[in-house]
Amino acid sequence: MTTTTILLLVFLVACAISVLFIKNLVNAVIVYMSYSAIMAVLWLSLESPDLAITEAAVGCGITTLLFILTLKKVNALKEEEKDRDEHTI
Repeated sequence: MTTTTILLLVFLVACAISVLFIKNLVNAVIVYMSYSAIMAVLWLSLESPDLAITEAAVGCGITTLLFILTLKKVNALKEEEKDRDEHTI
Protein backbone atom coordinates (compact mmCIF):
# COMPACT_ATOMS: atom_id res chain seq x y z
CA MET A 1 0.00 0.00 0.00
CA THR A 2 1.21 3.44 -0.81
CA THR A 3 1.12 6.39 1.52
CA THR A 4 -1.57 8.04 -0.59
CA THR A 5 -3.84 5.02 -0.31
CA ILE A 6 -3.38 4.89 3.46
CA LEU A 7 -4.21 8.60 3.77
CA LEU A 8 -7.32 8.14 1.64
CA LEU A 9 -8.44 5.21 3.81
CA VAL A 10 -7.91 7.26 6.99
CA PHE A 11 -9.90 10.15 5.50
CA LEU A 12 -12.61 7.69 4.42
CA VAL A 13 -12.99 6.35 7.95
CA ALA A 14 -12.97 9.89 9.34
CA CYS A 15 -15.80 10.85 6.98
CA ALA A 16 -17.82 7.79 7.95
CA ILE A 17 -17.44 8.49 11.66
CA SER A 18 -18.08 12.23 11.36
CA VAL A 19 -21.42 11.65 9.60
CA LEU A 20 -22.61 9.95 12.78
CA PHE A 21 -21.97 13.03 14.92
CA ILE A 22 -23.06 15.84 12.59
CA LYS A 23 -26.36 17.41 13.67
CA ASN A 24 -26.98 19.54 10.56
CA LEU A 25 -28.39 17.38 7.76
CA VAL A 26 -26.99 19.52 4.94
CA ASN A 27 -23.49 19.21 6.37
CA ALA A 28 -23.96 15.45 6.71
CA VAL A 29 -24.90 15.24 3.02
CA ILE A 30 -21.77 17.21 2.08
CA VAL A 31 -19.58 14.86 4.13
CA TYR A 32 -21.33 11.90 2.50
CA MET A 33 -20.55 13.40 -0.89
CA SER A 34 -16.87 13.65 0.01
CA TYR A 35 -17.00 10.04 1.24
CA SER A 36 -18.29 8.96 -2.18
CA ALA A 37 -15.61 10.99 -3.95
CA ILE A 38 -12.89 9.31 -1.90
CA MET A 39 -14.40 5.90 -2.65
CA ALA A 40 -14.30 6.71 -6.37
CA VAL A 41 -10.61 7.61 -6.11
CA LEU A 42 -9.90 4.41 -4.17
CA TRP A 43 -11.69 2.30 -6.79
CA LEU A 44 -9.60 4.00 -9.44
CA SER A 45 -6.41 3.27 -7.52
CA LEU A 46 -7.47 -0.39 -7.36
CA GLU A 47 -7.62 -0.31 -11.18
CA SER A 48 -11.37 -0.67 -11.34
CA PRO A 49 -12.49 2.28 -13.46
CA ASP A 50 -16.02 0.96 -13.99
CA LEU A 51 -16.73 1.00 -10.25
CA ALA A 52 -15.01 4.37 -9.89
CA ILE A 53 -17.24 5.94 -12.53
CA THR A 54 -20.35 4.39 -11.00
CA GLU A 55 -19.42 5.59 -7.51
CA ALA A 56 -18.70 9.08 -8.80
CA ALA A 57 -21.93 9.30 -10.79
CA VAL A 58 -24.30 7.67 -8.34
CA GLY A 59 -22.65 8.35 -4.99
CA CYS A 60 -21.42 11.89 -5.56
CA GLY A 61 -23.88 13.06 -8.14
CA ILE A 62 -27.34 11.57 -8.10
CA THR A 63 -27.58 10.55 -4.45
CA THR A 64 -26.34 13.91 -3.21
CA LEU A 65 -28.78 15.72 -5.48
CA LEU A 66 -31.66 13.58 -4.24
CA PHE A 67 -30.69 14.19 -0.61
CA ILE A 68 -30.54 17.96 -1.14
CA LEU A 69 -33.87 18.03 -2.99
CA THR A 70 -35.48 15.93 -0.26
CA LEU A 71 -34.21 18.24 2.47
CA LYS A 72 -35.50 21.22 0.51
CA LYS A 73 -38.90 19.56 0.15
CA VAL A 74 -39.07 18.67 3.85
CA ASN A 75 -38.22 22.24 4.84
CA ALA A 76 -40.82 23.52 2.38
CA LEU A 77 -43.42 21.28 3.98
CA LYS A 78 -42.51 22.56 7.45
CA GLU A 79 -42.87 26.16 6.26
CA GLU A 80 -46.30 25.37 4.77
CA GLU A 81 -47.43 23.83 8.06
CA LYS A 82 -46.13 26.88 9.93
CA ASP A 83 -48.04 29.22 7.61
CA ARG A 84 -51.20 27.13 7.95
CA ASP A 85 -50.92 27.15 11.76
CA GLU A 86 -50.47 30.93 11.79
CA HIS A 87 -53.63 31.42 9.70
CA THR A 88 -55.77 29.17 11.90
CA ILE A 89 -54.88 30.97 15.14
